Amino acid sequence: MRTLLVAVAGTALAAASATCIAQSAAPPPRAAQCAACHGPEGNSASGAFPILAGQTFRYIYTQLKDFQEKRRSDPLMSPQAEGLTKDEMMALAQYFAEQKPKSTGFRPDPARAAKGEKIAASSLCTMCHLGGFAGQNEIPRVAGQQYDYIVKQLRDFKAKTRNNDGGNMTSVASTMSDDDILDVANYVAGIY
Repeated sequence: MRTLLVAVAGTALAAASATCIAQSAAPPPRAAQCAACHGPEGNSASGAFPILAGQTFRYIYTQLKDFQEKRRSDPLMSPQAEGLTKDEMMALAQYFAEQKPKSTGFRPDPARAAKGEKIAASSLCTMCHLGGFAGQNEIPRVAGQQYDYIVKQLRDFKAKTRNNDGGNMTSVASTMSDDDILDVANYVAGIY
């Protein structure tokens, strides 16, 4: 039954995405509000905020819904998502999905990145995030994401203060030490 519901939801999101593609030439009105934290065209300049540019439509839309429906919480983001309509969420998701992510300029520590690559391989991270950590569907692109943001999310999953992913990341992060988290963040943030 759950598989059927996921398939139906995926089909509905794909149809909604196709509708948005035709309408997404200009930034939606709420995109300027998003740029205050997430940067122009979704390229955040601060590790406090994720890069939205190049994320999938489905990932962005799902996260907005999760913030709106309180499955995910953040003192800055939750109030922003609260008043969004479905059409606004779809338009924002499509707009940011179409933007090109830019390099953060992060320079990983080579020793930490090498350890992080081994941890990521043993944790089978690419099974969900795909090769190159490009992301897919509701799984985010984490390659080249803000280093501090990656660290915070892994720590939040480990502490179970973020759990809107069905338990997959909570399970992986629970096996990581703080050094492991810093190593993985060095590796992933350095991929571009």
